[in-house]
Amino acid sequence: MIDPELITGLVLAGGRGSRMGGVDKGLQNHQGIPLALHALLRLQPQVGHLMLNANRNLGAYEAFGAPVWPDATADFPGPLAGVLAGLEHCETPYLVTVPCDTPNFPADLVERLGTALQAEDAEIAMAATLEDGTLRTQPVFCLMHAHLMESLVAFMQAGERKIDRWTARHRVAVVTFDDASAFFNANTVAELQQLQHGR
Repeated sequence: MIDPELITGLVLAGGRGSRMGGVDKGLQNHQGIPLALHALLRLQPQVGHLMLNANRNLGAYEAFGAPVWPDATADFPGPLAGVLAGLEHCETPYLVTVPCDTPNFPADLVERLGTALQAEDAEIAMAATLEDGTLRTQPVFCLMHAHLMESLVAFMQAGERKIDRWTARHRVAVVTFDDASAFFNANTVAELQQLQHGR
């Protein structure tokens, strides 16, 4: 098992929120607390260090008590830009990422990803769920070696943006979690309302 002190947790809250009408999704209220703060609090006991990636309302995110880093590139290029911002500021050997819109992800997420990373001598460990008999990877729930920053810089400088195309270049351990509902994410107002009602 990887010592949590060797892992930095990064909450990704840098998106456009386009499917939610362009609002800053991480700051949307869920049970009286902003979504991104839910994710931060859920991640906190699983890691030694915390960071947030955000591109708007930085003061609001800084009030959560963790360092906030915007994307290095403009125009909301997607989650990989947030991952890169995290890797650029990561001072531990490992970085784990979670999105801001999935407040109920497993409490043993990081432990299980870390176990698989070591057992399979992988560079990246990624969560997955079984849905209707189909294995569905959850690529924004990733634990990775921090030295992958150079690989990601080169990938993005080549104009690439898709997270699964980048992870496919590396040794990936896939960890299947039984409870798919733990990965339910609020992309739309309707999905946020589903979350509020205890989905």
